[in-house]
Amino acid sequence: MNNKITIAIDGFSSTGKSTVAKQLAKHLGYVYVDTGAMYRAVAYYAMSHGFINENGFDKASLIEHLENVNISFKFNDALGFAEVYLNGVNVEKKIRTLEVSRFVSTVAAVSEVRHKLVEQQQQMGKDKGVVMDGRDIGTVVFSNAELKLFMTASAETRAQRRYKELVDRGDEVVYDEVLKNVQERDYIDTHREDSPLVKADDAIEVDNSNLTLEEQFSVILELVNKTLNK
Repeated sequence: MNNKITIAIDGFSSTGKSTVAKQLAKHLGYVYVDTGAMYRAVAYYAMSHGFINENGFDKASLIEHLENVNISFKFNDALGFAEVYLNGVNVEKKIRTLEVSRFVSTVAAVSEVRHKLVEQQQQMGKDKGVVMDGRDIGTVVFSNAELKLFMTASAETRAQRRYKELVDRGDEVVYDEVLKNVQERDYIDTHREDSPLVKADDAIEVDNSNLTLEEQFSVILELVNKTLNK
């Protein structure tokens, strides 16, 4: 497939953006860019250099060293997905730890970090053939993407999915608390000052409240094929 395109997938939390993005990338032979992993990589960099820990966050030092942060993705044939590299070193496993999870939100809230990663994300997509998911991909990162998708589902449906995922993992959770968390995240995502979650004017909305993963992939793949055949 020579006429490669850029596919931007935005949407609310727990709408399966990453799942379908990975499916598309594998099917098309495209690069999948996990923007959440990029923020985790910066958090790991900050931790490794002593800029953030349980005692505090030296935001100024992190901002000063951002020019030294370079994140890339390399496809691992054996695993079937692209792994994250920080300054040329594979950090895929290191960024998935609970310790990194504790600090990533704090790091991701720094505007300078967001601007830095947007630059790198745009660089990754300059040759097209990329699938990227997040909150501001179609509106900020790739505003000229050939295909923009906006994933949504009712808060109740998303909370139920998240609740089942947590229970299956062994966590003790209450559905009402999960629902409240989903609703709070929706509010924060859509009201934050820096790159809020909004549907791009030319994005195609996909409500997967009543779709299975297979049905969702089929619907979206059809949209991809239509775009490729234009």
